[in-house]
Amino acid sequence: MSIFTPTNQIRLTNVAVVRMKKGGKRFEIACYKNKVMSWRSGAEKDLDEVLQTSSVFNNVSKGQVAKKDDLSKAFGTDDLTEICKEILAKGELQVSDKERQSQLETSFRDIATIVAEKCVNPETKRPYTVNLIERAMKDIHYSVKANKSTKQQALEVIRQLKDSIEIQRAHMRLRLVLPAKEGKRLKEKLKPLLKVVESEDFDDQLEMVCLVDPGCFREIDELIRCETKGKGSLEVLSLKDVEEGDERLE
Repeated sequence: MSIFTPTNQIRLTNVAVVRMKKGGKRFEIACYKNKVMSWRSGAEKDLDEVLQTSSVFNNVSKGQVAKKDDLSKAFGTDDLTEICKEILAKGELQVSDKERQSQLETSFRDIATIVAEKCVNPETKRPYTVNLIERAMKDIHYSVKANKSTKQQALEVIRQLKDSIEIQRAHMRLRLVLPAKEGKRLKEKLKPLLKVVESEDFDDQLEMVCLVDPGCFREIDELIRCETKGKGSLEVLSLKDVEEGDERLE
């Protein structure tokens, strides 16, 4: 895609256009793909990393730069940095149908992954696989909402799935028994996977009772089996409900 300005020609590749209508006129900025979402999520804070050029356009693909008067009337300022920030925050990211479909598919998978990580089957007290959650979401004809975060949508999905499958948002209460020799070293490896350690007893072996997210269960199980060569053990004691009112997904 090429951009022409009266004084020069800027050849831009990998362009993502963010469009905004204000004061009856259309304004566009040229950004790098993938950087718009990073800026909106707060991961990217350097505006120069997001914008391909600090110019504001009426039409990026035709290289039509917006007039200074039009910008002042619409935005109340001619400060291009502030205008670009406003368009970035409130504008609409222009994507092709193919890109939109790809983004929706990625979001669908991300939502299913979050649900699988946070929920269990209360009958078996075991986590669901991501594939099974995806199938269940397709069965209830869940459609991704582009204006909501995947975490917000995961909460919606959990509520909706309760009508079709046995699913419960819960932490798993586990008892881990580790040989004394590997106890200390393994405890450090396990620490990032444990939500809360409820009790710990180190005698001739290390015994811990802890709460974990269901999504960590398989990793903990594998870690204990491999690192202790089958000498350690893992037992599911119970499930601890995550209150319905707890709307945050960490």
